[in-house]
Amino acid sequence: MNDKNPKSSSGKFRKWFKRKHKKKQPDPYYLQDELSDGDDFMEDIYVSSLEIDPCTSTNELRIFVGTWNVAGRAPVGSLAVDLEEWLKPQDAVDIYVLGFQEIVPLKTRTVIGAEDPRKATNWNLLIGKALNESSGCPWLTPMLNPISSDSYHYVRNPGLEKRASFSAICDNTRMRGKPITQHRHHQQAVIGGSKYKLMASKKMVGVFISVWMKEELVTKYSVSNVKVSSVACGIMGYLGNKGSVSVSMSIERTSFCFIAAHLASGEKQGDEGRRNHQVSEIFKRTSFPRSAKDEHNLHPLTILGHDRIFWFGDLNYRLYNLEDNLARHLIQKKDWKALQEFDQLRREQEDGGVFQGWREGNIEFAPTYKYSSSNFNRYSGGVPSRSGEKQRTPAWCDRILWYGKGVKLLSYLRSEIKFSDHRPVSALFSTQIEVNKSSNPRIFSKDTIVPNIMPPEQIGTSGNYEEGKATLLSLIVKDTEASSIHTKKL
Repeated sequence: MNDKNPKSSSGKFRKWFKRKHKKKQPDPYYLQDELSDGDDFMEDIYVSSLEIDPCTSTNELRIFVGTWNVAGRAPVGSLAVDLEEWLKPQDAVDIYVLGFQEIVPLKTRTVIGAEDPRKATNWNLLIGKALNESSGCPWLTPMLNPISSDSYHYVRNPGLEKRASFSAICDNTRMRGKPITQHRHHQQAVIGGSKYKLMASKKMVGVFISVWMKEELVTKYSVSNVKVSSVACGIMGYLGNKGSVSVSMSIERTSFCFIAAHLASGEKQGDEGRRNHQVSEIFKRTSFPRSAKDEHNLHPLTILGHDRIFWFGDLNYRLYNLEDNLARHLIQKKDWKALQEFDQLRREQEDGGVFQGWREGNIEFAPTYKYSSSNFNRYSGGVPSRSGEKQRTPAWCDRILWYGKGVKLLSYLRSEIKFSDHRPVSALFSTQIEVNKSSNPRIFSKDTIVPNIMPPEQIGTSGNYEEGKATLLSLIVKDTEASSIHTKKL
């Protein structure tokens, strides 16, 4: 385990968090929201995060945010039907932001070995199929040798006249000797012709995020600065069995940050401190570096620099100081309000907590963890204890939080899909974006999927194969170096 004191680190982070939100002159690059008062916790109105410029107007977007720990199970079998049932694709949703945990079993080989990009590809294919086929849009089934990528993002390039897509991490044993144009066409056949377009995707061991946007909105609005970041803070504080993957993007003049996280497990005394420490590490180490191309198109560098922020995942916060039999009794009575009095995460949203100022909807559903692996209809353990089952007090481990003004929660619920020992959770938000009145809709008929690890001209060359198959350790080093560089600059 990390030899740092989680409690001490968490305390330092709280002080840093408060300093970041003291009133000060606005940064020319971005503005940070002040901490919410707390009295207007579930304020049911819109408040713009910036004073409205006479040259701008506000438009509404609806964002579906979902999180699901799939317990290492592969995306096959009944999952396609389950996923479609969970997402319930409909015209009302403009953007889907999906976070998954344990898309691979958390074993030594998967945690310290090289990433397998095919896992991300398979999940994206399944998500795309669920979102688009039910809408009557064409969506091809996975090909025999799908182009694999565990990390890529969408970038507009108006100079291109053809849609081109290519992988961030390629299998050169399959691609060697093939022209890149053929490579691009192959991926286009899988992604193209859809109602929802994949905007960004990032995988780190078992943590995975996938962001999809309506194609009509991709052409209607200016979508820019789509970047990804990962922070590994699991074993020894630097392995990817726990941590986060994040996406930063700007739609017109409004910046968004989506953080999918998987925090430390455990319900023993002190486990909450480990989770809090990981939250502080994710805040400090998540960065979205600027490149030379961003000179005249500045974007937030850190999580808190964004206008609208959504943090979700298997956060693993438990019920504290509550006996197991009493917890199960309250669940049977469906007394969610009484049960929430013991919820660790609600305590962290109060003064001095690591999520001070963050909001969450009213929880009006049963705890989402832990269901029996032999019978997903009931919670694991209980009295009398069942042979071979882990004794775990049920808890709301799977959560969705948001930070920033101009966000309205429309629904917050769990799904009854019995695929793993967790139930998926989703939230539907209505949010505002600022649009320049004078600007015409940006209509580009083509988009490009580009790598965030190496330049496109280097993809497919044998000299970059080892970098393309970067191990978890190298990804951690890159994230750490990027964070330290931007810390010095700031």
